[in-house]
Amino acid sequence: MTLLLCCATAISAQKTGSVDLNKKWGAVISAIEQVESEGKANAVSRDGKYVGCLQISEILVRECNQILGRKKFTYADRLNKQKSYEMFIIYQEHFNKEGNMEKAIRLWNSGDLKCMQRKASTEGYYRKVMAKFNQLADRK
Repeated sequence: MTLLLCCATAISAQKTGSVDLNKKWGAVISAIEQVESEGKANAVSRDGKYVGCLQISEILVRECNQILGRKKFTYADRLNKQKSYEMFIIYQEHFNKEGNMEKAIRLWNSGDLKCMQRKASTEGYYRKVMAKFNQLADRK
């Protein structure tokens, strides 16, 4: 997961100072990636709306571009693991600055900025990601 920061550090470092974004987000990204696609960069959901290793929607691509104030990402970038990680970090650093892992998981699943007040709708996903997170942590 050290490749995670290759592109993201340059952009996010200005906003986060000396925070190690790999340390902050790497483990949760790994768990989400395994739940979403088993790590497959070319994964596409049954309905075709979610693409890539993190199952990113077109809406999220547009949201990341809006956060950045420029068109950096294309829909095709969802198939690129590095760019998918970068979009995850941009989204989380904007809407989850505190780095709350539970919020990160629930927010990624729902896109609902009030996900912490409406936990029931994301409970199954949260438990699945946490189980994968703990499984990955046990391997270390």
